[in-house]
Amino acid sequence: MSPPAPARPSTPAPPRARRASRRAWGWFACLAVAALLFLVSLGAGSRGIPLDGVWRALVHRDGTAESVIVWQLRMPRSLLACVVGSALGVAGVVMQAVTRNPLAEPGLVGVNAGASFAVVVAISAFGITRASGYVWFAFVGALAAASAVYGLTARNSRTGQHIRLVLAGAAMSATLGACTGVLTMFNSQAFDSYRFWVVGSLEDRGTAALVASAPFVALGIAIALPLGPSLNALALGEETSTALGLRTRTVRIAGFTAVMLLCGAATAAAGPIAFVGLVVPHALRMLLGPDVRWLLVYAIPVGAALVLVSDVVGRLIAPPGEIEAGIVTAFIGAPVLMWLVNRRKGVRL
Repeated sequence: MSPPAPARPSTPAPPRARRASRRAWGWFACLAVAALLFLVSLGAGSRGIPLDGVWRALVHRDGTAESVIVWQLRMPRSLLACVVGSALGVAGVVMQAVTRNPLAEPGLVGVNAGASFAVVVAISAFGITRASGYVWFAFVGALAAASAVYGLTARNSRTGQHIRLVLAGAAMSATLGACTGVLTMFNSQAFDSYRFWVVGSLEDRGTAALVASAPFVALGIAIALPLGPSLNALALGEETSTALGLRTRTVRIAGFTAVMLLCGAATAAAGPIAFVGLVVPHALRMLLGPDVRWLLVYAIPVGAALVLVSDVVGRLIAPPGEIEAGIVTAFIGAPVLMWLVNRRKGVRL
């Protein structure tokens, strides 16, 4: 009888597989944090509801006061925060990758300025004062401004196009900002309505803004996620990526289309919310490195979590009123960005 064969030592997983496994678990952890913040958002407000009360209201939709508050008042607002945060986070990653500029953010291509100008026109020319009414004007204005910026730069040669894109976006934003200022200066009604929209708020947006923006955000994310490998190649430079067979013009058009859809829908629904599209890519790049594929996937829950936190904090720090999410996001995002830019690793693409 032959002796039993010695047990073979188990083969350790290769480093790439272990890294992918850790990142996958990390993504689920971010998703869990965003889900917890979503529940907190359902309970936070002038009438606080504990988490167990929120859970009962979600499970038993019985017409009680807590059920009405959770389902009719705070559910659309919290879902809109998730949609807007995810859209701005993904758009920021795509924008910085396409322009190869670590300071690029969605508003840089004129999205915010175009939406603001369209909202002022809707208020002053058509008398529309409800968010559900001028959300479509804002969306069309954002798309028109971003399309004009890209059209002005796409006719030139491909060399340095990302630099011209940023400069044309800055010029377009300045021009539309001046036009918006002129209209609001001579129309006090437009100015009163516009100043509540321009700070970036999720209050009283209602289900209409959520329904209007969610399909465009879903389409933008569906376009952006498959671009990860191409954007990784684009980061190697124009000549190298072209030598590798990458169609840089096609990648830029697809990336810019995703940014227009994501930012246009988010800005139209909630107004300009700054720093989300700038901070999220830098924070994720510090944790995950420069791989755009993982940055895009992580930006969905992390962007949603950042806007949820800002909205909850804004509701809690000034009772019985609240501070708009766009203002709180700026207070949170500015110190974080200043800390990140002082770390060399954080600003590298």
